Amino acid sequence: MRDPRSVQLAKTIVHHSCSLKPGETILIETFDLAEGLVNDIVEEAFTAGAVPLVYLRNNRLIRQMLLHGKEEQLKKLAEVELFQMKQAQAYVGLRASENVSELADVPAAHMARYAKLVGMPVHSEYRVKKTKWVVLRYPNPSMAQLANMSTEGFEDFYYKVCNVDYKRMSEAIVPLVARMKKAENVHIKGPAGTDLHFSIKEIGAEPCSGERNIPDGECFTAPVRDSVEGTIAYNTPTVYQGQTFTDVTLTFEAGKIVKATSNNTKRINEIFDTDEGARYIGEFSLGFNPLILTAMKDTLFDEKIAGSLHFTPGQAYEHEADNGNRSAIHWDMVLIQRPEYDGGEVWFDGELIRKDGRFVVKDLEGLNPERLV
Repeated sequence: MRDPRSVQLAKTIVHHSCSLKPGETILIETFDLAEGLVNDIVEEAFTAGAVPLVYLRNNRLIRQMLLHGKEEQLKKLAEVELFQMKQAQAYVGLRASENVSELADVPAAHMARYAKLVGMPVHSEYRVKKTKWVVLRYPNPSMAQLANMSTEGFEDFYYKVCNVDYKRMSEAIVPLVARMKKAENVHIKGPAGTDLHFSIKEIGAEPCSGERNIPDGECFTAPVRDSVEGTIAYNTPTVYQGQTFTDVTLTFEAGKIVKATSNNTKRINEIFDTDEGARYIGEFSLGFNPLILTAMKDTLFDEKIAGSLHFTPGQAYEHEADNGNRSAIHWDMVLIQRPEYDGGEVWFDGELIRKDGRFVVKDLEGLNPERLV
């Protein structure tokens, strides 16, 4: 029996996120999943008169390829995946990882090679720039465990946060986009030594309400590449390349990460040494999904937490908010600023716009949780 919540989500993906039109091709790339929402997206695509293509992937097999694949193999893989991507006008990345740490023992150099030879040409250079795309997770016991919830309880949570009122959210974001486009200087204050200054002058801003990520609820820009000065101490765990990092603190001089510490300082610096751009910031964003309140070690959820921000080392979004930074990595790290996380402040051009996770200027109050539910 089809889950009506999944059917509704498939409709959101096909019609809202991808704006799929008759005759268009949609590539559905799934990880560790071959049923449920996959079937619902395929059926909804057919209903829309589109052409669905499904690419099934398995993270244990990906691990083997990353461990043993040579440069020649990765270049061939990139050719195949890029050809496939070029056949589609829309893309859905659906991840239901059975083990979030499946890639934990893949050496950093292997991950960097894959990111450079496959990730950059297929996704960063083509999919992001030239398709209508959306990425999301799928509820399973592994994700429920990360969230410290029962499987059934997590499924209920998942469909609620994924099926929020994106129309209302889209309307409430408009004033924040205007403020980000107008602002020049940003100051972030917080506990544990967080005191960060940077410019966002003439970078632009992008509202996010279900078009690229599900769940959604953020508005992002990027700092002027060399303008970042100070320190930020993140207070949520973050998983990258199969490794879990906690207590991440980054210190910047002239835009560059000059000091990075965490529970695994050696590995985090290996990742930041992937290329020159990995030590510069490619995105600054404020999160406000009203129903996501705690971190669960999944970026697509954690970066949307109400009262949060993320400050992202690596690749900038070229068409939406580009500061010129280029990198094979894009690592969304999250700082929650609500009172139960010891608070914090966000200032634009000397004006306090958010305090302890709540927007405190009148035109942005529509983004506070009670207004979005």
